[in-house]
Amino acid sequence: MKNAIIYTFVFLAIQVIASMIVGGVWNWAFGKNVMDDAAGIIVTTTVFTLITIAVFLLAKWCEVSRHWIRTRPWLTLVWCVVAALGAIIPSVWIQEHMPELPNIAEDTFDLIMKDRWGYVAIGLLAPLGEELVFRGAILRSLLRWSSKPWVAIAISALLFAAAHMNPAQLPHAFLIGLLLGWLYYRTDSIVPGMVYHWVNNSVAYVMYNLYPDPDLTLTDLFGSERMALMAVGFSLCILLPALFQLNVRLEK
Repeated sequence: MKNAIIYTFVFLAIQVIASMIVGGVWNWAFGKNVMDDAAGIIVTTTVFTLITIAVFLLAKWCEVSRHWIRTRPWLTLVWCVVAALGAIIPSVWIQEHMPELPNIAEDTFDLIMKDRWGYVAIGLLAPLGEELVFRGAILRSLLRWSSKPWVAIAISALLFAAAHMNPAQLPHAFLIGLLLGWLYYRTDSIVPGMVYHWVNNSVAYVMYNLYPDPDLTLTDLFGSERMALMAVGFSLCILLPALFQLNVRLEK
């Protein structure tokens, strides 16, 4: 447990330090606040993620192995994609029916999501960096600490959600953290989680650009509450078989 807390602290500390350094350089070079500029936010996120990956790999806090991918689990990875697609609408529906939480990162996300280079940070680098840290290091240490895997998975999901530091993201981040933790526990590999995480973030990026209104609900999107519920049901018809297939195919 102590190692999991340390890894989380280091992850957040790198984020703060990288933001301060890039912010200072950005202000000196361009004369404006880095958080008010899409390019500045993207550069900050990229630098932070790359430093995080380097630190965790060099410190050997996460184990990198090709043992699972050598089994050629291509169909399993396809089911990870299907599960990620099927989980999005039910997760949004759950979040819409919970008490509204403050979205303190709304302006920042608006800038980064509207920029084409924002996809590099959100869609490509974030899944790699966060899976290395929260599953490859944090969950790995928690699984050694606790004899009950679901306790370790739940704690890692809580830390994953809290590390986003945005209340509005907590419900979805926690739910996805549980599933990503389960994928890691069953395979001892971050690859299936990276694929799932990549699909989740990529869909979020695409949908944000197609429907930029932050107040858009599923009812608005589908035209009525009934159609929204049908969309949730259809998504569950995708998600549940995908989870069943993953449960059958994933190594224990």
